[in-house]
Amino acid sequence: MRHRGSAPLVQIEGRRWLRLDNYVGVLETPCGTRIEILPKQTHGLTTVVAARRVLVRMLREALDLPVRESAPSALETFDAPVSEWIIQCFLQELNALARRGLRFDYRLVEEEARFLRGRLLVARQVRQPPPRRHLFQVEHHVYDPNRPENRLIAAALAKASWATRDPGNWRLAHELGHQLADIQPSHDVAGDFRRWSSDRLMQHYRAIRTWCELILDDRNPLSSLGQWTGLSLLFPMEKVFERYVERTLRRSLPHSARLRTQAAGQSLCRHDGRSVFQLRPDFLIEYQGSTWVVDAKWKLLDASDAANHYGLSQADFYQMFAYAHRYRSGAGELALVYPACETFDAPLRPFDYGAGHILHVLPLDLDSGHLPSPLCQTA
Repeated sequence: MRHRGSAPLVQIEGRRWLRLDNYVGVLETPCGTRIEILPKQTHGLTTVVAARRVLVRMLREALDLPVRESAPSALETFDAPVSEWIIQCFLQELNALARRGLRFDYRLVEEEARFLRGRLLVARQVRQPPPRRHLFQVEHHVYDPNRPENRLIAAALAKASWATRDPGNWRLAHELGHQLADIQPSHDVAGDFRRWSSDRLMQHYRAIRTWCELILDDRNPLSSLGQWTGLSLLFPMEKVFERYVERTLRRSLPHSARLRTQAAGQSLCRHDGRSVFQLRPDFLIEYQGSTWVVDAKWKLLDASDAANHYGLSQADFYQMFAYAHRYRSGAGELALVYPACETFDAPLRPFDYGAGHILHVLPLDLDSGHLPSPLCQTA
């Protein structure tokens, strides 16, 4: 299984093992079997429930999901896959939207009617055969909910209704299905998303769009590969962790600090008058004349394994060395952020590149979102 021509997404090892390349989420097979992939055993993730809770927290932050606060439910104990939580959030948002009222719109239709309504299509009417001249060829507007936003919602609801195995989700999905029975599900998902209106009259639709994108795979291109249309939700863990680190930094840094992501102003060298090998650190922080260069790495370290350099990658250190020489001209330091785990729950002693370039290796607690100093205190 591959993701659009890239490296294999799932590799089969023998008859009993599947290897996934740093993805988390849920895979659903045509026979209905669900395969849940949870984050590595990081700090505090000693049970499936804890791993699901942290994954949901990270997805909320990384994807900026508009989660509606509601009364506690069985799913909040995280005894079901993450896909059921996503379906629940979508259904709660749709239920609130349905209570407020769906947006209707005028739509131009042409039809053959027994009475005159709207505008008579004279050219068609004069060509009516004698047995049908008592019928009118008319064109008129109808006020109905058949608009792109509602078609996408209906398509997402149909998929959620079919995919859910939670009794509460199933019951609410079918109740909402009766309310949306007059709306045809979208047959052109990409086109209807492009036609989604964002004017002020549609502001109450903004939150549900995110859930529609997730369920209909517009936002998650790794879902539903091939002809299978089951609800599979896979997320690249490196990107999720990187976005989670970004949200943590934005909460922790002073308001006057400037945080840039994927800065692309420098390259490793020049050749024939042009830049070669562009350098893109994950984060560039500028505050009171100092510059911090920060990269996020989804890898478990072992602070007791000094003989093997704690599991750190030499290539990452070369990369940070290049960042230091291209992005730092004065004060400031470097940092690599890794997920906290049982074997790495405190910053390592700083690494000194010389010439004033200091590299910090910091653990980020995924459960609490705490990133220790000196990064947030100094920046």
